Amino acid sequence: MNLKNILAVVAISATTAVLSVWGFSKYNDYQRVGMQEEGKLPVNYAGFFDKNNNIGSAVDFTPAATSATPAVVHIKTKTKARQVSNRQRNPFADMFGDDFGDFFGGPRVIPEQRASGSGVLITEDGYIITNNHVVDGADEINVTLANKKSYKGTVIGTDPSSDIAVIKIEGKSLPYLVYGNSDEVKLGQWVLAIGYPLNLDATVTAGIVSAKSRSIGINSRQSQSPVESFIQTDAAVNSGNSGGALINTSGELIGINSAIASPTGSYAGYSYAIPVNIVKKIVTDIVKFGTVQRAYIGINYPNENLSDDQKRELEKEIGVAIKEGEGVYITGVPEGGAAAAAGLKKGDIVTKVNGNPVTSGPELQEQVALYKPGDKITLAYKRGGKENTVGITLKNKAGTTDIVKTTSVIEQIGGELENIDKSLAAANDIKGGVRVRKVGNGLLSKSRMQDGFVITGVNGREVKNLEEFQEIISSLKGSGVIRLEGIYPGFEGNYTYPLTLAKE
Repeated sequence: MNLKNILAVVAISATTAVLSVWGFSKYNDYQRVGMQEEGKLPVNYAGFFDKNNNIGSAVDFTPAATSATPAVVHIKTKTKARQVSNRQRNPFADMFGDDFGDFFGGPRVIPEQRASGSGVLITEDGYIITNNHVVDGADEINVTLANKKSYKGTVIGTDPSSDIAVIKIEGKSLPYLVYGNSDEVKLGQWVLAIGYPLNLDATVTAGIVSAKSRSIGINSRQSQSPVESFIQTDAAVNSGNSGGALINTSGELIGINSAIASPTGSYAGYSYAIPVNIVKKIVTDIVKFGTVQRAYIGINYPNENLSDDQKRELEKEIGVAIKEGEGVYITGVPEGGAAAAAGLKKGDIVTKVNGNPVTSGPELQEQVALYKPGDKITLAYKRGGKENTVGITLKNKAGTTDIVKTTSVIEQIGGELENIDKSLAAANDIKGGVRVRKVGNGLLSKSRMQDGFVITGVNGREVKNLEEFQEIISSLKGSGVIRLEGIYPGFEGNYTYPLTLAKE
């Protein structure tokens, strides 16, 4: 065998060896598809690295829990026994007096009630944030600090729409929590919930943020204009935690614990906190003005989690295909609102508020809740596939930019009101009126009024429509007691319901 043949054999052998190794490598890779080499991470791995933490660094909750716990308080409330009418209307009360109501079940007595919740000190002189539902209707409020000192609490103001209340105790040099920034809260971030669950002493639980801008419909139980954009966590929260603190690992307040999602009433995996950026604005308004200065863009938009049928129906109505995550679809633009003045239309898609992206109703609520009537914002929206930006001056519920120093009379009265149908008015021989579609949670609910009542007069002045009613009511602001007069369609006789307004 000559040199040429030897070289050929060597070359063939080397090539065969290389191909065999390459083939085996590919086969081995195929066998390990979807698997990672243990202990090895690629340099671009989107995991444990961030600008503040090393890989696998342990989180120590001790400093945050130790510094925050003294500023979280235990709130105990007492509501005195009271007599209330049953909800069945007695059509003979005007002729025979209330005693005749015994034939209809008569009045009933709600026994004394005691409850407890939590709160967060935010100033050294005793201002405390809690939930509206913790102190709503309470005749006595007792506040106990972590050091066992007790104080009498006084309600400064409440906001059922967001479920926030501000109370105060008389003290000096009290411990308090520092506000954080809920806009900086991230999914997966460690958080601590501090409160007094199940009448226990101060309790700390840990979890992570599992979602943001959640709406669960719970505030609609106490308000006709609920504001919900909760931080969702898996930190254990139970009855009594309401009004307590949600803090980050730096010990800063990032939310007020408000609700849990549970089929049993006890913790079942998810808890919800009001973002502190919303809380700060509401608390400032309550302390400064006595009531929340709530701003409105003036648009209607769909609820979350529409069914496929609802989505198709809505697409027909607004003439736009609905895509998840694209923005907030406008389904209506009421006249006189800020959006109408800015030229927004049904079918437009709101995508940003002051440069901050919004993809859902709760996200939009969270952004707008930071402002008051008269504030100017920029709104980005899509129309016909084209992005546009417009400046909007936010308005209050009455359609003005005025600052309200106290809760308006209309808001105090509450209820869902509408103009009476012309045919129904004619059938009952009245010129018009305002129908109470639902009594709601305001002063109407504390009277004996029933759903369906038609208001035809206020303090002797005739009322033919909702506009006249609002005009008369607004002019009576601060009068103390007003009398709503009217009828129940289908029943004979006129009825009068006195309402006592909160004094300024």
